[in-house]
Amino acid sequence: MVVQQFLMTKEGILKLEAELEHLRDVRRFEVIENLHLARENGSTNENAEYDYAKDEQGQVEGRILTIEGIIKQAKVIEGATNSRKVGFGSKVSLLDKDNKVEQFTIVGRVESNPADGKISNDSPVGRALLGHSVKDKVKIPTPGGIIKYTIVEIC
Repeated sequence: MVVQQFLMTKEGILKLEAELEHLRDVRRFEVIENLHLARENGSTNENAEYDYAKDEQGQVEGRILTIEGIIKQAKVIEGATNSRKVGFGSKVSLLDKDNKVEQFTIVGRVESNPADGKISNDSPVGRALLGHSVKDKVKIPTPGGIIKYTIVEIC
């Protein structure tokens, strides 16, 4: 059996651990209370409140199991130690063809959130940037065509 390993930043693992603690110590008990209240409102048959609470319980318990599995298989990679080349954990500023600056942080797929500027090292952009230096021009193939960036800063 192949064990999947999740590359994560220290910040990412701490965020997951905090979420897990909240789910175990707060949400789990809120859901149990909701189930208890729904049962008090009558039969569990055709009781929408009860059905909702059971679904919510399943979601919370499922998320707890997922996070526990990720943490168990996580490999924490310290931020990039070489700010001369893009690596895992690097914050990269890029200049596009319209002279607009975009910033990305290279993280593992579990932590990726493009809306927050966090892209996976496995994504096309992340893979294309790894190993490059300031002033390098990087071409990234996308379904809509090739995107060209110039790396202006790495930290």
